[in-house]
Order: sequence, then structure tokens, then C-alpha cells
Amino acid sequence: MTFLKKITSIFSHIDHAGTQPESLLVSDVKFRVTVIDFQDSIESDGGKNLSYILQSIGDFDVRFFDEPFNKTFLNLESRTLFDMIDKGQMLLERTGSDILIWGCRENNRIRLNFQTPQQYEHQKNSFTSLLDSLYLPSDLLNSPETFPQALKTLLHGVIISTINPTSSSVRIHRKYLLKKDITLLSNDTSAKQISVNYLPFIMNFLGIIYLSSTFDSEDLSDFKITQNLFNTALKHQDLIASSLHLGCIYNHLGQLNDCASQKHPRRTINFFRDAVHHYHQAQRYLGKYTYPYDYGNICYKLAHLYFNYWKQKQDLQALRDSVSQLREVEKIFTLSQFPDFWANIQKELGYLLSLLGNITHSSDILQLAINSYQNHQKIMNEKREPMLWAEAQEHIGNIHYKIATQQDNRDHLEDALECYHDALYIYENASQEAKIKQLLIAIAKVNNDLRH
Repeated sequence: MTFLKKITSIFSHIDHAGTQPESLLVSDVKFRVTVIDFQDSIESDGGKNLSYILQSIGDFDVRFFDEPFNKTFLNLESRTLFDMIDKGQMLLERTGSDILIWGCRENNRIRLNFQTPQQYEHQKNSFTSLLDSLYLPSDLLNSPETFPQALKTLLHGVIISTINPTSSSVRIHRKYLLKKDITLLSNDTSAKQISVNYLPFIMNFLGIIYLSSTFDSEDLSDFKITQNLFNTALKHQDLIASSLHLGCIYNHLGQLNDCASQKHPRRTINFFRDAVHHYHQAQRYLGKYTYPYDYGNICYKLAHLYFNYWKQKQDLQALRDSVSQLREVEKIFTLSQFPDFWANIQKELGYLLSLLGNITHSSDILQLAINSYQNHQKIMNEKREPMLWAEAQEHIGNIHYKIATQQDNRDHLEDALECYHDALYIYENASQEAKIKQLLIAIAKVNNDLRH
């Protein structure tokens, strides 16, 4: 079997005219790619040759990093994964790269993994995990000149889909490049043979590429094509030796249905249930104590999924589930290891708990919301991020006022007034007229209540 024929059969009903790339909107974008010298049991130039292959692609600024260091953590075992993440983040900062490519030999195959800055904290525009693995025959990397064009296109798509864009213009350009890759792959008639053993890993990444290009699409045909790619990978799961790779595929099916639930309100409940099911399936293989960052990232996705469902259906249990999932996330992405992400989690918890406390009229839950906002302020403090600090202080004031009205408690009224004045001072210094006006109204209301 040729994997290209399999791709063609899946993409066969794509309207190629409709998927032709848009006009190039950002012509000077160069993504910085660093290829780390492979962990290899034999003498080879696989890593260097991969860098040569990628250098021939105009969208990349490629660096080959061959400084020696211990790479035993590339076995992807849970006990060494932290070392891989930490070393990768250090190298990303040192090289200023958008993406790092790790390579490791497994018998006659090379396994490639892809790492980006803060990969688990900021996945808004990327669906790829560090655990997602692309396997290639090692002999294909012996000669850059004869490396198959279709695989080069695939690698281009894998890298582009993994990179997390930092601006709207780059996001637009990224989408253009992914559409171009999809068109090239679906039209490729090359007869280059590759063993069926590589099929599930290639299909997994083809699914990521297609999902990255169409996640905001309202066309159900895009959903079905992407679903077919991931399902094809699962149909060949007997070729997957490690269960963590199954976890990655189920995670992407969860992401796919998650995105669809937000784009198709009439079918929200079906997509919601499938997303929850696939996310939980993924967590069976990517456990809390084996692959905690992937597990925690799924919890974070579930928290937002439940919250979006609550907004559409007003199902109180969904809001409770959203809070519960975020509580799991804060246990994994801790203050000491992920301070900025932890601060963002606390902000989200504060918001969700304030909603839940208002709906259930629970002062205890509202006090938990205050605690979360104050945790947020430990990192986003008045000196470092004055506007974020002030916004949290305003929210805390609102919660104090809510508790005061529930309990007829003067102390909470005074606390609310103090919080409002703290926030007002920041807003006045920043000339935030709309926020100033809003707070002056709140202050007047509290003062009026205090006089009675």
C-alpha cells in the first residue's frame, strides 16, 4: 500500500477549486526551526540531513543544533518527560526558535517529535502535543536529494500546524500555507512506497494539519474529512506499539468535536458528548500520573467545553463540571513551575466560581471566587500588570458587594468600596474613561447602601 494512495482516497471528494490557497498575505514570514542532532544508536547524519531537507523550503529559517548532551529522555517515558520538556524550553529560548524538532532512532525508524514555546500553556491555535510522533524510515534520511517530495510537503504541514502563531497576520498566513499543503498532498500522484506500518502516525498528523486549517469552518464536510483521517489512524491501531500514541489520536478527536460544538449550535449536544467521550478516552492512555501535562491540558479543554455548553444550554451541572476540571488543572500546572499559566487559571476559576456563587446564592462559593482572584493577583500584581490587577480588584469588589446584599453585611460593603477605590486609582492613571465611569457608579451605589 502507498500512503499517498490512501491520502488520495480520503481527499478524493474535496473540491480542489474551493481549497486553492488564498493570495499570499504575509510574504516575509520565516518560521525559525531548530533540528536537534538525533539520538541514534549508530553513526548517521539523519538530523543534519533533515535540516538540509527543511532548508530547501522557503518558509523556514533552519538551524541544526549538534552540541552534545544526554538525550536519554527521548524514550518518552513518563519519568523522564519533564527533563525533555525543560531541556527543550531552554533550547527554544536559547535559539529563539518557533519550533524544535527531536529525532530518536527506534530500530530502522526515526521518531520525530515537535516542541514549541510554552506548548502546554498556550494551545489556542495549535492542536499538537509533544507526544505526537511522526515515524519515518531511517534510510529515507540518508540522502536529502532523494527525499520524497510528498513527505517534504507532509513535514512542512506538520511543522506549520504545530507552530502557535503570535499575531493575526501570521495566523492568516499559516492557514494559507496549510491549505496549500492539503491541496498538494491531495493532488500528489507519486508512487513512492512506504510501509503500512507508518500509516497511523501519518494519518494522525494529516488529521492535525486538516484540523488546524479548518477548525473554524462551519462546513460539515471539513469535519467529516478530518474525522476520517483520525479514524483511519485508529483502524490501524494494531500497528501502534505504545498506548500513548492512541491517547494522542483520541485527544485530537476530542479537539475536533470540541471545535464543531462551537460552530454548529443545532448539533451542539451531539458534538459535546463525542468531545467529552474522546477526551476521556485520551485520558485513559495519558494518565494524571504518567503524562500529567497532557492529562492536565485535556482537563483545561474540558473546562472550556463544559463552560461553552453551559452558556448555550444553561445546564448548571456543566458549570460545576467546568469548575471541577479547572481544579484539576491547577493541581498540575502549579505556581512554582507555570506561574503565568497558574495565574490565568486562577483568574478563570474566579470568574467561574463567581458565576456559580451568584446562581446558587452561595456566599461560601463567592468567597472561593475572591480567593482565586487574589491568587491571580499574586503573579499579576499591581507593579507588574497594573491593569490586570485592577480588573481583578474590581471583580473582587463586585463579589464583596454581592455577599453584602445576600448577608446584609456592612463589612463586605466596606471591602467592596476599598476594592473599587483601588481599581479606580489604576484606571485614572491609565485614563480608562469607560472603566472610571463604571466604577464611579459602583462607588456611589455602595456609599448609598452604607448610609442606610
